[in-house]
Amino acid sequence: MHDVAQHAAQRIGVVGGGTMGVGIVYVFAMAGFEVFLVEPDAGSTKRALATLRETATGAVSRGKMTVAAAEANLARVMTLDSTDGLPEALDLVIETVPEKRALKEKVLGQIAGRTPKLIASNTSAMSIDELARAVRDPETFLGMHFFNPVWSLKLVEVIRGAQTDEASVSEACAFAEAIGKSSAVVTDTPGFATSRLDLVQALEAIRMVETGVARAEDIDRAITTAYRHPVGPLRLSDMVGLDVRLDIARQLAGILGAHFEPPQLLQDMVARGELGQKSGKGFYDWPLPETNSKTG
Repeated sequence: MHDVAQHAAQRIGVVGGGTMGVGIVYVFAMAGFEVFLVEPDAGSTKRALATLRETATGAVSRGKMTVAAAEANLARVMTLDSTDGLPEALDLVIETVPEKRALKEKVLGQIAGRTPKLIASNTSAMSIDELARAVRDPETFLGMHFFNPVWSLKLVEVIRGAQTDEASVSEACAFAEAIGKSSAVVTDTPGFATSRLDLVQALEAIRMVETGVARAEDIDRAITTAYRHPVGPLRLSDMVGLDVRLDIARQLAGILGAHFEPPQLLQDMVARGELGQKSGKGFYDWPLPETNSKTG
């Protein structure tokens, strides 16, 4: 992994212990940062810690780190049930709660009350300028969009708001580099760069299934084989969550136009509770977490 000594004095916070939050905690802890994870739900906290340990164990088995290093890195993670417990003046706090505007604004306001040096939202589509209204110092607020699985995918999309200062952008890029990732800086436009490109492909793939052009497996195989994408758009949609796909499609359709309108098939699947990997069924069948691993 990375040299932990240079980051020993740096402390960050992550608010939200879901899939993305856990991944972000992992990469920072493994890079030597002291990390405070805020998750109010005790069950989610337990699952997050189990996932961190399981992922570190996998890294040890692949020779990526020693058992001692894994234990030392895991020991850098502290859990809290409220943002009130976050130490003041952390180097960075990343908000990674569900894509609901009111929730994000509430959480960002609470984070701002702890006066961190830099605040980032992990939003994949919401306007950074609009979210900036919830913080005291919009100059030190921006987007840091990570990708799932965080420990494998090497990009952090850094989103500059209209009021974000250049020092904050540079600092966010430096954090990305410190955890072994590359950064792509984009301006605050709906869907940024990656979400727009990803969603257009995913929605078109869903329309192809809907109209009988091909099966999900064959569409994904065509993309991964012909274009060398690591995962096809339909399998990735299951991994992201079809409800998340639907929410983002609706947001972007209202701003960018009809080519982001969600297909009826996507709407119907979400209405039936077929949300992808997290529900056990989407375009593919998935083992449910409680039967799949000890992360439960």
